[in-house]
Amino acid sequence: MGRLFGTDGVRGVANADLTAELALGLSVAAAHVLAEAGTFEGHRATAVVGRDPRASGEFLEAAVVAGLASAGVDVLRVGVLPTPAVAYLTGALGADIGVMLSASHNAMPDNGVKFFARGGHKLADELEDRIETVYEQHRTGAPWNRPTGAGVGRVTDYTEGFDRYVAHLIGVLPNRLDGLKVVLDEAHGAAARVSPEAFARAGAEVVTIGAEPDGLNINDSCGSTHMALLRAAVVEHGADLGIAHDGDADRCLAVDASGEEVDGDQILAVLAVAMREAGQLRKDTVVGTVMSNLGFKTAMEREGIHLVQTAVGDRYVLESMKAEGFALGGEQSGHVIVLDHATTGDGTLTGLMLAARVAATGRTLADLAGVMRRLPQVLVNVPDVDKSRVNTSPEVAAAVAEAERGLGTTGRVLLRKSGTEPLVRVMVEAADIEQARAVAGQLADVVKSALG
Repeated sequence: MGRLFGTDGVRGVANADLTAELALGLSVAAAHVLAEAGTFEGHRATAVVGRDPRASGEFLEAAVVAGLASAGVDVLRVGVLPTPAVAYLTGALGADIGVMLSASHNAMPDNGVKFFARGGHKLADELEDRIETVYEQHRTGAPWNRPTGAGVGRVTDYTEGFDRYVAHLIGVLPNRLDGLKVVLDEAHGAAARVSPEAFARAGAEVVTIGAEPDGLNINDSCGSTHMALLRAAVVEHGADLGIAHDGDADRCLAVDASGEEVDGDQILAVLAVAMREAGQLRKDTVVGTVMSNLGFKTAMEREGIHLVQTAVGDRYVLESMKAEGFALGGEQSGHVIVLDHATTGDGTLTGLMLAARVAATGRTLADLAGVMRRLPQVLVNVPDVDKSRVNTSPEVAAAVAEAERGLGTTGRVLLRKSGTEPLVRVMVEAADIEQARAVAGQLADVVKSALG
């Protein structure tokens, strides 16, 4: 069996790769593994289960709830809420397990299962590996202890989750948003109710797009992976800024008043400076990834802020933050973690904090984002290749070395296999966009030829 867990849970085409049987089995295995790890500490375990609006989430939620309850875990079902809301509620309610059903930014046919440990933190790799092992043992017939009678888990709808999460978001804002007009693109996803409510309660005038989920339209030509509608809406409505989420709202990208995109690196830069000024940026350090733009690194150096870079994936950013006590980290894709207020990337919180900085300073988002200059960066996805060989192929290594010699000190190359999709990502930065495109195209051709 290949590894089921990627960088962000288990994903696949719902009812083909990710079946009800798999979701149920993983939930049973997770309950047993976390019990063995001492997470439950002798008490009756509780789980928080949420989902995004995908149609497949309905039957997958039922499977997960059934699996947990059959393992003796009481379940609080919170319904459609963002991933960071499930993580927050797992911690706030003292639950032992959190489960989110979502494929994040992926298209509607996909879905996924994400597990959180006590406190709302993502599981360590070794726990995920153990869950896979136990799942496979159960799948192939190994017996497991099944509680009966009063030992089975009970299932309750926790309807207070929405208001409790929104109140948390408002409570951590440094200032109100009165006077700001904000356009929110909710990707027809999990934050379609939460985000507009939070921004409105914070005082902003809110215009929403992509906020009518029907189970089939999540991420469909909207949200953080399709910014054209938001750019146009911000200009049309004369808004101060726009905020885009993905399907499960754990990420945030932005648009300034002129319709120009503000990416995750720029958002991180704005928040890093704001938190440093407020004395909240512990050790004057921000955590990024190897995909962070060189312009971000340069800007942080100029501002006297140290940058720590990790492997791609917000879980690795979070691991570094927790290990060293850092307060802020994130990815260019818009996963931003403010560790004092969240245990995972939180797109709504990030958008609120970005808007709060605009309101507090009276400066435009474009002016604030100007703290860094993005070097031209081209990302090419190469599908239908053996991504496991991207770091061992001599042909690919030779092509990368040649490209790096040509770029010199004014650019860089990064090739990596996707943790959530069957493809290799080719990233090239250069002083000139045409050079970046040319080099990325050449490398993509080599990857296709060598690994296809």
